[in-house]
Amino acid sequence: MIFSQGKCGLSGSTTCYLVAMATADLLVVILDLILRQIPIAYELSFVRHIPVCNIHAVLLYAVTDCTVWFTVTFTFDRFVLICCQKLRSKYCTKRMAAFVMGTVAVLCSLKDTTWYFMLTNWYWLNNNPWFCYMNVLIMASGVWGAIEIFHSIFTPGIPFVLILHLNILTVRHILTSSRARRRLRAVSNGDNHKDQEMDSRHKSIVLLFAISGNFIILWLVLMMYSMWQRLSNFGYDSVYIPTFILEIGFMLQLLSCCTNTCIYAMTQRNFRRQLKHTFSIPIVGIAHHIIC
Repeated sequence: MIFSQGKCGLSGSTTCYLVAMATADLLVVILDLILRQIPIAYELSFVRHIPVCNIHAVLLYAVTDCTVWFTVTFTFDRFVLICCQKLRSKYCTKRMAAFVMGTVAVLCSLKDTTWYFMLTNWYWLNNNPWFCYMNVLIMASGVWGAIEIFHSIFTPGIPFVLILHLNILTVRHILTSSRARRRLRAVSNGDNHKDQEMDSRHKSIVLLFAISGNFIILWLVLMMYSMWQRLSNFGYDSVYIPTFILEIGFMLQLLSCCTNTCIYAMTQRNFRRQLKHTFSIPIVGIAHHIIC
């Protein structure tokens, strides 16, 4: 809501990306936490009799993929803005951002329709995570196993590589241009005063590495467990991994779906100012009503 008002001093494309990322994160909270995790905690057994689990799975996996790939597309937008001077005027626009994210959302939705056929349509809870389960014949099928491995590679395997690679290229460009700027300032006037532009670039480097590290670390546990579980179905089970590792992986993955947008948002001074203003309005109104 704050970003959509356009008062944070950000470009149209940046605002569009951050609004889309926040929306996808919110949908993950609704579809996974509210519709999947809360029934476990409160033992709402009537939910298991509703035959929509596979539809829920398609929606959940689609929005989860969107949160990841929106981060990738936003990272590429930052790379073009900083490193590609000739391309940024054409690519870094609000219209292009809307087109890119719309394309990503459609592709993720099409990819995740396969879960509709891989999972049962009934919810299931038997000392396991509340969700639909996969048919035994499908679990033993090489075709469906390949499809599931493809899902793991598509999200988060490829995003791992893309985000890390793009951020490394961006940081290298920032460091190169910073050294050139430092030499130019030294030659021109020998000024040793604090350079605000250099400080801004250093903050950008910290932000980029924070995004990369946060994403990779929080997704790594679930990705490794999923790959091991699929390989164990084909007889490669030489290493035993406890089930609680899967629960930790789910927890960290859900955390990742919220933290990237928060990191981008809370590093913006204007966003923090608008956030304080938004929360202060009802408080001031209530206080004024009480006093009057």
